[in-house]
Amino acid sequence: RIFSDANSFFHQASATDDPRQARQLYEKALLRYEQLARDIRNGKLYYNIGNTYIALDDIGRALVNYRRAQKLLPGDENLARNLNYVLNKREDNVPTRQDRKLLQTIFFWHFDLTHNIRIVFFCGLYLLFWIAAGLTFFTRIPLPRSITGSLLLLNLVLATSLLLDHFTQQSIVSGVVVSPEIIARQGDGNHYQASFTAPLHAGTEFQLLEKRADWLHVELNDGGKCWLPLQSSELI
Repeated sequence: RIFSDANSFFHQASATDDPRQARQLYEKALLRYEQLARDIRNGKLYYNIGNTYIALDDIGRALVNYRRAQKLLPGDENLARNLNYVLNKREDNVPTRQDRKLLQTIFFWHFDLTHNIRIVFFCGLYLLFWIAAGLTFFTRIPLPRSITGSLLLLNLVLATSLLLDHFTQQSIVSGVVVSPEIIARQGDGNHYQASFTAPLHAGTEFQLLEKRADWLHVELNDGGKCWLPLQSSELI
């Protein structure tokens, strides 16, 4: 019922030409979606929350919820399209560190193929390996051993990729700046000097290094490290 009410408010907001009424309806929808999100971890729910924040012009929180949805809905085309829209609307474009770019180029199959697609490939290659092994050892079909070896190698590569996904999700905590503008500091307090010449803006992504009281020690995509006030960001 709560989910249905939220969807109804969202669609009413989309249909009205009154900006003030639309905002009120979106906010009502958001309250219900987030009420459910406190108890339910669901990709579609996070996707709807992200859509609502987009309608409310909150880029930071939209990105947070799209990233949460991405973990549960890998390969979803609508999510990928909306996520790309949000990324292009960000004010800060922090470039990826060169060594990470190199890794992403060399191991493109790990970064470009979704988790589910790699599982499908792994299952298919695993089956083919045992078929090839069976033909090699239990029949007289002249199957080159290089085929069996290649299939085994591909299985090991994909298995390593999937295990890496698992351990990465367990060990790496990511987050997003949600404040419209925030000054990153060189330490965990407002008395420290600014880390950068310009403030950070909503939608800037980071990896969490340390959490200390009301401050987060983070690393940006380009390798830059700084401290952010806890209330300025949300963890994925």
